[in-house]
Amino acid sequence: MTDTRLIGPEFRFRRLRRTPALREMVRETRLHPSDFIRPIFVEENIQEPVAIASMPGVVRYPENQLAEQVQASWKKGIRAVLLFGVSSHKDAVGADTWNDEGLMARMIRTAKAAQPDMCVICDNCFCEYTDHGHCGVVCNDDVDNDQTLLNLQKQVVVAARAGADMIAPSGMQDGMIGLIRAALDDAGYEQIPVMSYSTKFASAFYGPFRDAVDSTFKGSRNTYQMDPANAREALAESLQDEAEGADILMVKPGIAYLDVLAHIRAHSSRPLAVYQVSGEYAMIKAGAQAGVIDERAVALESLLAFKRAGADMIISYYADQAAVWLTE
Repeated sequence: MTDTRLIGPEFRFRRLRRTPALREMVRETRLHPSDFIRPIFVEENIQEPVAIASMPGVVRYPENQLAEQVQASWKKGIRAVLLFGVSSHKDAVGADTWNDEGLMARMIRTAKAAQPDMCVICDNCFCEYTDHGHCGVVCNDDVDNDQTLLNLQKQVVVAARAGADMIAPSGMQDGMIGLIRAALDDAGYEQIPVMSYSTKFASAFYGPFRDAVDSTFKGSRNTYQMDPANAREALAESLQDEAEGADILMVKPGIAYLDVLAHIRAHSSRPLAVYQVSGEYAMIKAGAQAGVIDERAVALESLLAFKRAGADMIISYYADQAAVWLTE
């Protein structure tokens, strides 16, 4: 009889995998509903939810249904929502976002009134509010960085005044965090944190999002969003935003950029978010509908990968569903 001690290590990793209780005891990374931030799309001038064909299960809600959606997420253990407006008052600069009675401000007030303890985060950009779909003021077929920053300062103060618990600028304009911080502080909102989309790539994974926000965008955002090939620049972008005062950093998209997420985690102690974007969600849905993957298993595994790579919080269209799965 062969002595197996001669062909394998004396320590056996499988000893701690033998039963569910043992595996649970030594599990290094765990998901909880409070890890998730739920994105919610709200459209003006509709009376019923509008399904988003490329994102099964995700809809654009009418304003009069936002409150119940916030409350429903709270009951599932979600503690933060990220609001996106689909405006019917688009113009060249997104001026509706610095109107105290505009869609952005109304959404924030509604969400806070519905569940005061919910962390209401405002996505601060212009792409859903401009008729061209770019993330700021367009000059010579490109976004003018500094003009956009001036408008962004007005936008974030309106969001804070409406009751936002957190500002989340997503436009990838240079210097945006420093100027946002200055605008909030000057207006008396020193206590409002900023979650920066600090490392946001010009990614092909965003396609379904344009359906979600009914975007008129044509062209590319390659001049201001990051080249997917650049890992060192990705770290530099996040560290620059940290230096300018960002309270939370972010990597977007998620699954194709786990290396970037882990690299930033190794170099920064700031809380770190990741955005599981529309294309990631849509691929899992499509695979499940084709019968080639187990939707629940794959979705939860991908969310777990984000935490394992260093994310403290996960923005995901699976937030509500994953919260239910984790508590069943």
